Amino acid sequence: MVSRAQLAELEFEAGAIKYRRGIGRLHLLHRGVYAVGHRPPSPLATAMAAVLACGPTAALSHRSAAALWRILPRWPTTADVTVPGDRRHPGITIHRSSHADATTHYGIPVTTPARTLVDLADVLNHRALTRAVNEAQVLGLVTPAELITLLTRYPGRRTASLTPERGATRSHLEDNFVRFLKRHHLPLSELNQQIEGHEVDAFYRAHRLVIELDSRQFHTTPKAFERDRDRDADLLNAGFSTLRITDQRRKHQPTKRRKDSKTSCAGAVPSAYAASGRARRWPRR
Repeated sequence: MVSRAQLAELEFEAGAIKYRRGIGRLHLLHRGVYAVGHRPPSPLATAMAAVLACGPTAALSHRSAAALWRILPRWPTTADVTVPGDRRHPGITIHRSSHADATTHYGIPVTTPARTLVDLADVLNHRALTRAVNEAQVLGLVTPAELITLLTRYPGRRTASLTPERGATRSHLEDNFVRFLKRHHLPLSELNQQIEGHEVDAFYRAHRLVIELDSRQFHTTPKAFERDRDRDADLLNAGFSTLRITDQRRKHQPTKRRKDSKTSCAGAVPSAYAASGRARRWPRR
């Protein structure tokens, strides 16, 4: 990627630029921004082109920044760029901020992970924002202490969903479990903790209760089945009860099991609940 200003610094005049465009050496991507040799094959090149088009003080932001940091799994169809002034550019979603908290990643000016989460609070729904916050923690891009700082730095923005949980979740299934606990006023568990050499999904330490949230994606192969049983045996030998909640239980168990589910998740009688094999489904929303 190269901008017209960069070409001018290299003493390329307008005629030289026009000639190279004509023979396919330069490809116009945005006003004053060119791909050299070929059009950009990757989202990174497209992102860099968008930032160059918006000037030297611009930074990739919002969904585009989240994709660059791998906080979100997909790139948006239109690049998000934050600039300090009043600037418009076709094909780019412009956001304005006098201070964008920018750094560089893969050579691209981009908002920091923490600032990216604050910006996402303005454009994502609660569920998607929760997933983004947890993904940023899992990747080691932000810490719970930094999230707390964001709540005080940006009190006027939709930052309530940035409140850290007791450990970062790693899937929508775990997000649903946390929402289920909150909705029914149950104590929050610790999440993704190391217990007796195994990483467990949820853990009630005081009651020595482990909860595993099993999906068909990761737990139906013969190898995974045996690994899960070995894990349960190790934990049982160490004095921990394990309750496994599957997709089928989550979707199809009747609502009258709420009382049993509350009792088990609170840890009062985990062994009785585990023996019953019953679980209350929690909503997707």
